[in-house]
Amino acid sequence: MSKITFIGAGSTVFAKNVLGDCMQTPALQGFELALFDIDPVRLKDSENMLNNIKKTSGSTCVVKSYSDRKEALRGAKYVVNAIQVGGYDPCTITDFEIPKKYGLRQTIADTVGIGGIFRNLRTIPVMLDFAADIREVCPDALFLNYTNPMAVLTNAMNTLGGVQTVGLCHSVQACIPDLFRNLGMETEGVQAKIAGINHMAWLLEVTKDGVDLYPEIKRRAAEKQKEKHHDMVRLEMMLNFGYYITESSEHNAEYHPYFIKRNYPELIERFNIPLDEYPRRCVNQIEGWKAMREDLVSNQDLTHHRSHEYASYILEAIETNVPFKIGGNVMNTGLITNLPKEACVEVPCLVDASGVTPTYVGDLPPQCAALNRTNINTQLLTLEAAATGKKEHIYHAAMLDPHTAAELSIDDIKSLCDDLIEAHGDWLPKFQ
Repeated sequence: MSKITFIGAGSTVFAKNVLGDCMQTPALQGFELALFDIDPVRLKDSENMLNNIKKTSGSTCVVKSYSDRKEALRGAKYVVNAIQVGGYDPCTITDFEIPKKYGLRQTIADTVGIGGIFRNLRTIPVMLDFAADIREVCPDALFLNYTNPMAVLTNAMNTLGGVQTVGLCHSVQACIPDLFRNLGMETEGVQAKIAGINHMAWLLEVTKDGVDLYPEIKRRAAEKQKEKHHDMVRLEMMLNFGYYITESSEHNAEYHPYFIKRNYPELIERFNIPLDEYPRRCVNQIEGWKAMREDLVSNQDLTHHRSHEYASYILEAIETNVPFKIGGNVMNTGLITNLPKEACVEVPCLVDASGVTPTYVGDLPPQCAALNRTNINTQLLTLEAAATGKKEHIYHAAMLDPHTAAELSIDDIKSLCDDLIEAHGDWLPKFQ
């Protein structure tokens, strides 16, 4: 029996989307859906939820929970990763509250920035433990990574872990629908080309019937910026740098040095930037789960409709050899020619029975590549810190982060890193 292993299966809603999708996919019937999580209560919740879907859908997939990670992985053909190391309490709280003492404010803190750096440093060792197990018990498995920070973790699994990994993020699928909805445009028949790095990939081409839609998009965007709305940062970036970015404005506000500034507090109001957005979401999700749990876990009539998540479509394309195109995070093997070869990039990929094949993009527009490189600098130095165990590279990563460097002095950045290392305690490995 072929096997799909889901690590972090206590993320019940996400497990519903990914594995519920697999249950709806004819080519994946008869697969074992192997669940693993360090929280036995949440693991059992997900098992019950998936069995509810199995009952209503008539799926022949077999749902099985494991308390032993290596046994969950043994013989897997596909592995899906959706873990969060340290959770909201204590680690996300730490990532936000200590930088605030230095006057450094964040919105999401899960990609780059000071929060992204420390989220990486506590997650990479855990992921490399997964990689060691995979090399031992399922060395040919395809690893689908959904965990943030996407670029660094996908890079780490490929380069340090020796595991065939593709990173998946729904910002690519959501890019055109979100932009066009905000600007009152129709998406039907629209063709797009997207490439860059995760959370900062660029809508390079957008056409309909061969006509470039960018002039109309920019005209509407300029009008839209006269009123308050949820996507002001991305439209501002597009109007100044020429191209729309895949990930949301609340994320992008902290990827650049232009928006969250102590000396210009009016920018927060002007661009409608939700500071401390991620902690609010965490609290709301924790509360929301209490209300949602009964419906998912105890509902014998639970139904599921296939979502827009890429995972089941990737597996279906490999199993059936019917090609499917995704936006995937992969190593830059000459795919984007003006970004570093050491970087993880987000590019169109073709999936079929031969696996995930990334496509060649060539040069990004020079200003787009330059903005990507500012974030890649921090990503690669964070990876260097994790690989070498040297604290100096944590400092380097933080000093080169655009938002952190725009706000703090070198001394304050190093002091902040030291405070975060101390506060994280055993959530981090020891650095020299």
